[in-house]
Amino acid sequence: MSTDAIEDELTSINAIFDEETLSPIEVEARLFSLRLPSFPSIVLRVEFPADYPDAPPSVLGTQSVGDDVPKGMGSRAVDVVRGVLAQVYRPGEACIYDLLEDTREALEKAEEQGSFHVNEQQQDQIHEEEPLHAPQSSSADLGPEPPWIVGEPISEKKSVFLARVAPVSSPAQAKQYVAHLLATDKKAAKATHNMTSWRIKGPNDTVFQDCDDDGETAAGSRMLHLMQLMDVWDVMVVVTRWYGGVHLGPDRFRLINTAAREALVLGGFAKDNKDDGAKKKGKK
Repeated sequence: MSTDAIEDELTSINAIFDEETLSPIEVEARLFSLRLPSFPSIVLRVEFPADYPDAPPSVLGTQSVGDDVPKGMGSRAVDVVRGVLAQVYRPGEACIYDLLEDTREALEKAEEQGSFHVNEQQQDQIHEEEPLHAPQSSSADLGPEPPWIVGEPISEKKSVFLARVAPVSSPAQAKQYVAHLLATDKKAAKATHNMTSWRIKGPNDTVFQDCDDDGETAAGSRMLHLMQLMDVWDVMVVVTRWYGGVHLGPDRFRLINTAAREALVLGGFAKDNKDDGAKKKGKK
């Protein structure tokens, strides 16, 4: 496990959830504590293999259990997390975010079935962890998955920016793609902002272009202006930001546009004027 790999994991997890959700215990031994966001009184002890993420981490047990946690609940949480890990881990892919999210859902389901006791205070904490953009429609109602091309994440002072692009032929399709993303991607739905912009050439020389700040004032219009300067058409851009608790000031617009530009180049919608050589590989 390279230093860069674990630093990226630490930055992303602690930006999306609370700080110190994932914390080092013994770096050389690759031991870390993992606090369950839905049950913050339960902290697990996790060991990463030397070749993570090519090999899965191991849940060794509990690191600490709060006094408010009923007896036996910590060990049952460990069993649940181990079962979830076996389901979500994929070789070569970071898995801690999916582990935490799917663990929350598994614990909630266990509570509904009466097999996992939760006191009133913890039940309130579970509800507070629900995504801000909770999906209102099933994925079946939103059509097929958009052909996203995803750029590399950019981290700055604990904030994380991730851009994705997709070809579109109408404003309705662009809006459908955004709806599909928020309804099916738990990471994006939980993000602080999902800023969008698109430019489309329709029939009879009609032109459609629009943007949405999603709470980050002027960000969408800056993304649209970037697309105009790059002269890209029939494509949409979504830049997702997870706020890390540190204000970035005007630098946030540079990071947003950098993420958008790199994704557009990666998707083949525009040339990389800085480097016409090999392009970075993206994830779909």
